[in-house]
Amino acid sequence: MNIQQRNNLISIVLILVIVVLGYVLYDSITSPWKKEMAKQEITDNIRSRMTLVRDALINYQARHPQGKFPSTLDSLVTFLKTDSLMLARGPELFADKNGVYNPDSLIFSPRPPHERFQFTVNDTIRPPLYLLKDPNSEDAIGSLDRITLLNAPNWQ
Repeated sequence: MNIQQRNNLISIVLILVIVVLGYVLYDSITSPWKKEMAKQEITDNIRSRMTLVRDALINYQARHPQGKFPSTLDSLVTFLKTDSLMLARGPELFADKNGVYNPDSLIFSPRPPHERFQFTVNDTIRPPLYLLKDPNSEDAIGSLDRITLLNAPNWQ
């Protein structure tokens, strides 16, 4: 092998190493960013879904005597499926970001494994209070002991 062939071979190997290392560098920068953006999108979807549940709870409270909240989220789903106003206006009031309205899935988190939101009511004080929590994060709406946090999300 003469010097010219050896130099050509070394040049080709070095070009391949540069291309591979360039791709590894690009991937090491963009992969964490893409994962973080996907995580943020799921968090936004969860918060949006929790806001829809809050709006449904406010509608439930307004349409029931004595301004009580439902005792369970299943009662809320039943309300959304049977109340005449909710049947008529539910799709426009409670549609998700994709425009889909399904009362049965409203009470489930969009994050896999799609667990139910945790819902607790404190009706021993006036006005009645509730706490709606996502089981897989710290996101919550409302409070069980502070009236000033009624219907207030903790992420704003």
